[in-house]
Amino acid sequence: MAGKADSVKTIFYALGANFAIFVAKLVAAIITGSGSMLAEAVHSLADCGNQGLLLLGLKRAKAPPSPDFPLGFGKAIYFWSFLVALMLFSVGGMFSIYEGMHKLQHPEPLKWAWLAVGVLTFGIIAEAFSMWGCLVEVNKARGSQSLWRWFRDSRQSELIVIFGEDLAALLGLVFALAAVLLTMVTGNPMYDAIGSIGIGVLLIVIAVFIAIEVKALLIGQGVEPRTKEAMLKLLNEREEVKQVYNLLTLQLGPDVMVAVKAEMARYLSPRDLIDDINRVEAALRAQFPEVRWCFFEPDVKD
Repeated sequence: MAGKADSVKTIFYALGANFAIFVAKLVAAIITGSGSMLAEAVHSLADCGNQGLLLLGLKRAKAPPSPDFPLGFGKAIYFWSFLVALMLFSVGGMFSIYEGMHKLQHPEPLKWAWLAVGVLTFGIIAEAFSMWGCLVEVNKARGSQSLWRWFRDSRQSELIVIFGEDLAALLGLVFALAAVLLTMVTGNPMYDAIGSIGIGVLLIVIAVFIAIEVKALLIGQGVEPRTKEAMLKLLNEREEVKQVYNLLTLQLGPDVMVAVKAEMARYLSPRDLIDDINRVEAALRAQFPEVRWCFFEPDVKD
């Protein structure tokens, strides 16, 4: 089984990189008048706010259960992750497209273009470092899965968001650098505007993919398929269990709820039955510490 990724570490990697890039790109955008650069500066600022929202979501998800929320607040992180996807779509993507359209209608020559190139190169290096930190944690979680399979199956919404943001930021910086270089070579500011529009489309596409994955978690997904298979394997190998009829799971942020209906291997007395169930539940929690609630419905046949 794969390990558990440290989402908080990944968020701070991204926050540090994005804040440094935002400051550099904002200064360069003011000096050069680059639409692609300004779009990237806004994107980096939005990313900083997004990472703050994810940290807030992780903190809210740790709140203990209450009478109104008996299963806790673990799914709060899904709400904040979905909000981040909307921010990426609107503040990042839509603004970039607007800026590009504005530059197409009112083209402006670049000033201090080499400064823009330097800042974008610095941004690519910083964002690549953030992406590296993210991939280190993603690789812990995905095991032998492909990145695409992990993205579709992962239940860590905050890690999905950071991965998507880092990917969008890195590709967006490459787009912006290409647009600035083309503008320098040709002298045509249209390439700068097209670069801004391309960045906006990229952000919107990635935001939609992130939103689709987080929406499924908001509705109520079970654990990852490979985790469920491992749970079934454990239950079927227990000597106390003769046959598993059904296994239902529900992912609640970092916590998991499990409901099992199984035929027990023996029934000598109510006390024996309870002891067998307790041993099975203890084994399940030992191998899967994320299981916070476990409901076991036994069936005994003569």
